[in-house]
Amino acid sequence: MAGRAWLRGRLQPIEVGVGEGGRIVAVKKSVTGERRRDLGDAVLMPSATDLHVHFRDPGGPDEVEDFASGTRQAALGGVGLVADMPNTRPLMDRLSRLESKVARTRGRLAVDAALLASAQRAGRIPILAAGSAGFKLYLSPSTNVEATPDETELGPILESVARSGLSLTVHAEDPALFSELDPATTSAGWDAHRPARAEAAAITRLVAAVPAGLRLDVAHVTTVDALRAVVQAGHASEATAHHLLLAASSSTDARRKVNPPLRPEVERAKLWEAFRAGEIPFLASDHAPHSAAAKDQPYALAPSGMPGVETTVPLLLARVRQSELAFATLQAAACDRPARWLGQPEGRLAVGHDANFLVVDFRKRRRLHARDLHAPCGWTAFEGWEAIFPREHYLRGERIVEGGEYVGRPIGRLVRPEYVDRALVPSSPGSERR
Repeated sequence: MAGRAWLRGRLQPIEVGVGEGGRIVAVKKSVTGERRRDLGDAVLMPSATDLHVHFRDPGGPDEVEDFASGTRQAALGGVGLVADMPNTRPLMDRLSRLESKVARTRGRLAVDAALLASAQRAGRIPILAAGSAGFKLYLSPSTNVEATPDETELGPILESVARSGLSLTVHAEDPALFSELDPATTSAGWDAHRPARAEAAAITRLVAAVPAGLRLDVAHVTTVDALRAVVQAGHASEATAHHLLLAASSSTDARRKVNPPLRPEVERAKLWEAFRAGEIPFLASDHAPHSAAAKDQPYALAPSGMPGVETTVPLLLARVRQSELAFATLQAAACDRPARWLGQPEGRLAVGHDANFLVVDFRKRRRLHARDLHAPCGWTAFEGWEAIFPREHYLRGERIVEGGEYVGRPIGRLVRPEYVDRALVPSSPGSERR
């Protein structure tokens, strides 16, 4: 595979050799082999890893997503590995439920997947650790999660996850600080109902209780203050495309209703600048689709969440094309660091890594329209936005996307951490590994 790639601090011509086992065997100026594919001016980059998706599988009859549809969207959006959250129906808080979920993935994964288990109860963590790739904890109620830990329960939960050796992703909001005013009718009202101080308080409580050895990722941070509180404590954090690019407004459109809420423009702009500076370790989608009918209810009744696994990387690639974001920063946050967080040999064009990579032609830009996307929910909060989709996507050397169309077969695998890499949190702006 011959093209251009970002290596050693610059975009340069490169050739990548892929072995029969689907792993990279050479990264050189010139590689000899039986077959050679010249990509011309297109850019070769690693597949992304999305640390935060909700594929709603298993789920109820009203769900608009499952493993098959979700992983196809991931493939088309340049994501080769996803981490699926445990707040399905039923909640993944028992080993038997987790085993049933594993069975549901067989023959249905277009890309690789890691399954996270629920960490809401400390006593169930040791047995769940045997079958999961990590844990998720909610500090505020969410879809299919009502019970949240009190002051006496949080410490034992964190200690138990630390002993498991697996990572913990946390939804950090303090429901005690949610407003009791009239129901919100706009995204600005939702921001007032679940204010940034509720996020800040939950993070303060969380980092104060973290035991030594726990690998902690605070999900979907929405403000720079929240981000820096996490990073200064030595932990990881993620930001979503919707929190980076969309701001709270007076619109009554519930398709932009998410938890935590979109923040005012001044906060969004500061978060974007922090991401541009390389201060945010991970980019994640928090892909959480609901039907258009559910979202078209009155704002207070509409569920929170939006689709994003197909559009997150393309939206950010367009920002690279517009010179608003460094390609190296995007590659670190979307590809390299999240793959290492899950302990997987991918996310870099390096010998020994899985040959999971994208072919990107930065000249091929298009406007996002729901009719052209593949989310069964049938809508996007980014209607009309510019995006750059991968022209091709390879999983372990096998082409699964060609010409922007899914041409693969269900070769995705379930993965668990193969190693632990603790050097993932940038200590200063721009300090991402190249």
